[in-house]
Amino acid sequence: MEIWMALLELPEIYRTEPIFQRALIAAIMVGITCGVLGCFFVLRNMSLIGDALSHAILPGLVFAFMLVGYSTIGFFIGSTIAGMITAVMITWISQNVQTKADASIGIVFTFMFAVGIIGISRVARVHADGGDTSPHIDMQHFLFGNLLGVETTDLYLTAAVMIYVLFSIYIFYRYLFVATFQEVIAETMGISVQSLHYFLMLLLSFTVVASLQTVGLILVVAMLITPASTALLLSDNLKVVIVLSGIIGAITGCIGMSLAIVLDAPPGPELVVVVSFLFFLAAMFAPKKGYVYRFLQKRRLQKKIQQEDILKQAFRLGEGGPITKEKLMSKLAFSAALVGKNLNRLKRKGLIENKNQQITLTEEGKKEANRLVRAHRLWETYMVEQMGMTEEQIHEEAEQYEHLLTDDMVEEVDEKLGYPATDPHGSKIPTRKDHPDFPLSHLAPKSLAQIDEAQINETVFTELSKLGLLPETNIEVLERTPHFIEVNINGRTVSVPVKLAREINIKVP
Repeated sequence: MEIWMALLELPEIYRTEPIFQRALIAAIMVGITCGVLGCFFVLRNMSLIGDALSHAILPGLVFAFMLVGYSTIGFFIGSTIAGMITAVMITWISQNVQTKADASIGIVFTFMFAVGIIGISRVARVHADGGDTSPHIDMQHFLFGNLLGVETTDLYLTAAVMIYVLFSIYIFYRYLFVATFQEVIAETMGISVQSLHYFLMLLLSFTVVASLQTVGLILVVAMLITPASTALLLSDNLKVVIVLSGIIGAITGCIGMSLAIVLDAPPGPELVVVVSFLFFLAAMFAPKKGYVYRFLQKRRLQKKIQQEDILKQAFRLGEGGPITKEKLMSKLAFSAALVGKNLNRLKRKGLIENKNQQITLTEEGKKEANRLVRAHRLWETYMVEQMGMTEEQIHEEAEQYEHLLTDDMVEEVDEKLGYPATDPHGSKIPTRKDHPDFPLSHLAPKSLAQIDEAQINETVFTELSKLGLLPETNIEVLERTPHFIEVNINGRTVSVPVKLAREINIKVP
């Protein structure tokens, strides 16, 4: 109840308390800056470097305090120097010492962080021994953020960093895009990938310092990684991802800072909890990549495969007599309830008719079943001829892939194989329903046939006329090549392109 009352009082708090206004504005700007910049760190697999750099600037903060006291500008300069030293050390060790990249990151950032902690302990001891009452370094504020410590100077610094980061990404977007996804191409274009790497390190150093009061050193990496990771679940377009990441960061700053005020808690953990919750929502419900979407897609695919298996078996059984539910169950490892449920679905789709306990395929059902059987047998042929598999190995594999092959893929396989008439088991490979039932391409050498008067379209008649193949003309197949079928017409040899031969309807005497 107290929390609810505090939430209701938030608008009034923000309106009357300048310190909370500054904290909210700073949190939103930090969220935007971290979110946008974090996209490139996540995409470049530099998340660990971001974590390392956020820890490694601690010595810069300590030494700045030793030199100029509690100064936002001093902290900014010291942290930036420490960040660049860390980046150079990590890169130098990775390139010149036989140490793995992740190990070099761990070595450098733990060393720098340890130096920073030693420095803080030293400063705190000196202040305690000397009875100094001047501002001192509070370890907790540096690590987890200090809501009440956001001054106007901090606000100006955060705004300047946000503008600089956003402007830099806007100006160098093309270079960052190429270097992020294709380093080799970037190098050939004259783009210095190494310079961009250090530039990102510089931007990160600025961002970490700007986040010091709101999020703290330990948790700033969450604001760099999580909004970007959340946006990547929602889109594959980099520009959209950058915008979404900035929006998610701003929302996180607003909600997280409000919760910190209501719960009287450090702002850093609150921001991390909020952004992690947003990531969880995206991970569950994001279109295409969310768990729920993928689960439903998997269920839909399972249902589709079950229906197509029933349709295919019905097509095969129909060649030998009446189709019944019992016959389908004997061919499929499905329960009676599952078969019945899928038969009802197929009936609603207009693919089958079920009357008097007998199942018949509609014209649409025959067309779909024909497509499945054709895909299955063509893929079996491809695995034997192109992949060197044996006939015993191919059936189960083809059972899986027949449901995934698109019409374009099936046509490509058919063309690659030279339009075979039978599969490795000797079964006839069905033709496409918009192709002739007895095409010239299915004739073997030495076969005799006659050009049919009925062809599938006028284009075929035109091509036949060009070759001198008129209706009722008797032909003999002489030879098949990958691209042509040689036929004899009254002692004259004619080369018919295989692609055209698939369209020519023939009669076999």
